[in-house]
Amino acid sequence: MSDASAFDPRLASIGADELKGRVILITGASSGIGRAVAQSCAAHGATVLLLGRKARALEEVHTRITAEHGAERAAIIEFDLENALAGDYDALFAAIQGRYQRLDGLLHNAGLLGQLAPIEHYDVPTWCRVLQVNLTSAFVLTQILLPLLKCSEDASIVFTASGVGRVGRAYWGAYAVSKHALEGLNEVLSEELSGITRIRVNSLNPGAVRTSMRRQAYPAEDANRLATPQSITRPYLALLGPASRGISGGRFDAQ
Repeated sequence: MSDASAFDPRLASIGADELKGRVILITGASSGIGRAVAQSCAAHGATVLLLGRKARALEEVHTRITAEHGAERAAIIEFDLENALAGDYDALFAAIQGRYQRLDGLLHNAGLLGQLAPIEHYDVPTWCRVLQVNLTSAFVLTQILLPLLKCSEDASIVFTASGVGRVGRAYWGAYAVSKHALEGLNEVLSEELSGITRIRVNSLNPGAVRTSMRRQAYPAEDANRLATPQSITRPYLALLGPASRGISGGRFDAQ
């Protein structure tokens, strides 16, 4: 693999058909960054698999994509990452394999904030929920879909990271811990796949973005001063597409 430190996905040149023919699964695709990236991927030629637990919100994204780019460019995967069982993951694999026979991109974007509280007082069930959605489900989903990613000629796995997952911050509890762990998963998986597969693995920190999770964490913040989800999709496209071919194990920033 190439030196990830020499690559900047924010500066990558993205063509109109950058993702043409690629099949990309995006978790948390019903809103925020996941929704914006899904729409942008479709606009650049990809078929996007919209994974989330809110059927109505997923249908809205699906309707927009199919209206603009055609019915074959999006599919809904209603899936509860918090409560899914082994059989649910097996069924997901079978459905993707049966229809597409491969997977070219996997964006782990779904996440829970949990609560902002000191470790001393952190609610244990909330801790478990956050770790399940943010970390464990990403591990399981990656593991179950690896055979399909190996069938691709140029596959990419991207983890949505966070600043508090690179430098710990008081009171961010399970969210920060889960994001630190995702960076570890990113590095371990990249090392394991390097040289024996064509799969690259990277993480991307979106920074401060105008999302509902951001509002939950910073309710008094002026959201108009934040980047919109649509404004940070370029680095996601670069990491999911051919612009980052050969780059793996990197920790990148969208802003």
